[in-house]
This record gives sequence, C-alpha cells and structure tokens, in this order.
Amino acid sequence: MFKSVNVIGRGRAGTAIAGRLEERGVELRADAELTLLCVPDTAIAEVARAVEPGPWIGHVSGATPLTALDPHERRFSLHPLQTFTRSRGPAQLDGAWAAVTAETDEARGQALELARTLGLRPFELADADRPLYHAGAALVSTFLVTLHDAAAALVGAAGAPVEALEPLMRRTIENGFEPTGPIVRGDWATVEAHRAAIREARPELEPLYEALAEATAR
Repeated sequence: MFKSVNVIGRGRAGTAIAGRLEERGVELRADAELTLLCVPDTAIAEVARAVEPGPWIGHVSGATPLTALDPHERRFSLHPLQTFTRSRGPAQLDGAWAAVTAETDEARGQALELARTLGLRPFELADADRPLYHAGAALVSTFLVTLHDAAAALVGAAGAPVEALEPLMRRTIENGFEPTGPIVRGDWATVEAHRAAIREARPELEPLYEALAEATAR
C-alpha cells in the first residue's frame, strides 16, 4: 500500500480521490511514492514528461494508453468507473468499479491495492481494449444526459413536468433494465404516433428517436 501520494489535478475526480486518500491515512505530498495524474486526458503525456522518473506514476483516464506515461517504467492506470461532482466528496467512490491496466505483476498489484484503498472494486483491463471499454462507459454516462435532455424537451413541449422523468429513470435501473414500452409490446401504431408528434414539435430529435427505436427493435 502506498503511504504517500502526489495527486496532480484537483478537478472532480482528483478532489474525491485526494479526499479518500486522506481519510485512509495516506499522506499527500509532492515527493511521494506515487504520482497520480488526475488531469484531462490531453494533458497526461505532457505532465508525465515533467515528472522526474523513479517513483510510481499512474493516471485515472479511461481511454488513454499507458504509453502516455512515457518515459516512466513503473506505471499503471486506474480508472474509476464513476461520474463525479465536486459537491459529494469521497463517498462517490464507494462501491464503484475500477479498470486497472498494468504491464507487470508488481504494477498490477500496486494498482489493485490502491483501488481497494479508495473503496473501489477493481477489474483488470487490457491496454488495447481501453477505447472500447470507455465507449461503453460513455454510452451510459454522457449519453444518458443527452437522452434525458431529449426526453425533457419532448415532455416539456407537451406541457408535462420535466422532473417527473427522474423517478422513471431510477426505477428502470432498479428493475434491472427490464425493457418496457410500445416497441417491446410490438405496438407499432403508437411508435408511428411518436414519430409524427416528434416530427411536428421537435423535428431535430426525430433521427435520435429513429436510431434508438431501431436498436431497441433489434
């Protein structure tokens, strides 16, 4: 277990990670055993090159390969599979999964131990599979926001309260993502009514509805 960590980057993820490390008695200092980069993906390579080789180094990006940490050899990646906000603190890490990528058994062991220290449930992920993995994560995180905004636009245009969508979304997750609705029932007349209504009120959302309807039908 690392007794000292230098967390570089105190955005939403970095703030939560630094807070959890402090809770667990890990010292945060510049000359630490591990330098953990919580900076934007595009800055990882530049920041890594500015760090003196020797101690361990890691990044928390989901899609960035380990080569971004060149020229360091004692390296790994630990990506918390979670979305963060500044207001909720280290508790956001509790029970979330984390993708661990490493090139050596020693690095893998260090990353797995760090994940457990943070309260994460680690799993191993090959470096080459990181972009595909991260695309899946984006579908249920970033695109969920897009989907909600589209649904809110339609519900709002109908004069219904947009906030009524949130309990529906939560219950869908609680029900284990069991699909319901007209497409599942084969009620194509209702689907056509949806298309016509969207085309009339918010035509820019029709392609999104069509793509989702086709994917659901398949």
